[in-house]
This record gives sequence, C-alpha cells and structure tokens, in this order.
Amino acid sequence: MKKFIKLLSLMLVGLFLVACGSSSETAESSSAVEETKEVVEETTDEELPSVGFSISTLNNPFFVTMADGAEAKAKELGVSIKVVDAGNDPAKQVTDIEDLITTGIDVLIVNPEDSSSVGPAIQSALDAGIKVIAIDRGVDDAEIDVYIGTDNVAASEKVGEYLLELLDAEDQIAILEGVPGASSAIERNEGFLNALEGNIEIVTSQTANFDRVEGMTVVENMLQANPNIKAIVAANDEMALGAIEAINASGRVAGEDILVTGFDANDDALAAVKDGTLLLTVQQKTVAMGETAIEVAIKLFKGETVDAEVPVDVTLVDSENVE
Repeated sequence: MKKFIKLLSLMLVGLFLVACGSSSETAESSSAVEETKEVVEETTDEELPSVGFSISTLNNPFFVTMADGAEAKAKELGVSIKVVDAGNDPAKQVTDIEDLITTGIDVLIVNPEDSSSVGPAIQSALDAGIKVIAIDRGVDDAEIDVYIGTDNVAASEKVGEYLLELLDAEDQIAILEGVPGASSAIERNEGFLNALEGNIEIVTSQTANFDRVEGMTVVENMLQANPNIKAIVAANDEMALGAIEAINASGRVAGEDILVTGFDANDDALAAVKDGTLLLTVQQKTVAMGETAIEVAIKLFKGETVDAEVPVDVTLVDSENVE
C-alpha cells in the first residue's frame, strides 16, 4: 500500500512538471508571435504614396516596357500604382488624368500623348496638391515637379552626324516625324535638322505618328514621289520598321539601297540591326525610366529634394555593338 501511494505521488509530480513546462512553452510561443507581429508592423509602417500613371499608349513596345518597369519597382517597394492607357487619344488622356485626381492619388506620373493639350489637366492635379512627374515627354503650360527622360535633341543630332559620315552631300534623305505636339517628336526632329540641314538635301519630312503601319504607308508614298532617296531617318523604331517593309516591297533592299535609322531600341529594331536592314537605333533605358519615376515619386511624397530634370543616358546601337 505504501509502495502504491509513493508511486502515485511520483506520477502526480511528473504531471505537474509537464503542465508547468507546457505552460512555459505556450507563453514563450505567444511571446514569439507577439514579437513577429511587431516586426511586421514596423516594416510595413512606412507611409508610401498612391501613384497614378497616365501613359500615352500601351500599343507600342517602348511604352509597355516603361510601364512594366514602373509597376515592377512599385511592387518591389510596396507602392500602390494604377496605370491608365490613353490609347494615343489626347482627349481621353485628359479625362484619365481628371479621373485619377478624383481617386485621391498623391503622385501623378504622366507620359503625354500631346504635350500641350494635357497642360490644363496637369495644372488641375498640381492645384489639388498632387506631385507631378513627366516621363519621356514634357508638359506645356504647367510647372511640373520633375521631368525624367532622354535629351532627344542631342541623341538625334548623333544619329544625323552618323548618317552624314556614310552619305554624299548630293544624296537625298527623308525624315519620318512622330506625333505632332509630342515633345519627344518635336525635339527629335529638331536634332535631326540641326545635324542634317545645310549638309545634305532633305527632300521630304512627314509625320507617321510613331506608328509602324503609318510609317509603311507614308514611305510608300515618299518613294513614289522621290525615287532617289538614299536614307530615311525615323523618330522611333516602329516607323523605321514600317519604312523597311515599304522599301523592300518596292523592289529595293533596306540597308543596301536605302539606309534606315530608328530610335528606342525595341526588340524588333534590334533584330533588324542584326540582319542589316536597320542601320542603327537609339537605345534608351526604358525600364530605368519607369523605375526611376517610382523612386522619385516616393522622394517627392516624403518632401525630399529632387532635381527638376533627371536625365537618362542613351547609346547608339549599330552592327558593331548590337547584342
């Protein structure tokens, strides 16, 4: 009987110790959960801006890449972003911006379809206390906070100078201009003219609205009216690729009979440089533009000082350095 009582006592002591240990582990576990929760709260406690991105078009690889860069960086940094496609329609872009303003965004990134027509809507955003960043194309009639983009004039001058090394003074050249009113189109045309005017005969200069199909149609007409054209300078790759199609369809050979230059270095253009149909293209750091816009948006939201212009470097890509 005494042995039984002793054994029972030992069992009760053991159960008590197990219960105490379990209680201690539960308390430690609960404490660990609380510590984890605090860390999460600390890491997500930073206030970040709500960003609206009004882009001229998502029907062009250049701008798709730009938007992808912005969205990827926003996701990485935990920034809320809404991208709205204007579809190459200035009126729609104005409406898009007005709608973004009503959603209560903190920062507006805008890539204007038309630098002038978007001005009043941009001013409305500024009046509402929204920080505004223009990317790739500037804005007329509104004092935006920051512009991020290429020096289009200088880059286009380099393209013109490159061509002059390959052509004779009596050769004829044509220019494909971008969307009328877009600052990038205006600046690139200015750069082409700075380099070419007075040094070679420019027989025609027409817009093809940064569009491949329009580029093909315009060049078909150019070649019929001016059969001795030796080079075509395009303000973007899409128009240049359309020009190549028109040249080859006319019985000539792009890259041999007629030289073609582009601007943007999209995938199709780089492939054309490799196969020799496109003489060169201008490589802009498109992804970096989008990424930089998000980083600048955060700085503006926090009240940090940012330069009014953030330049993006370019590289001329030809057969010697294409990858």
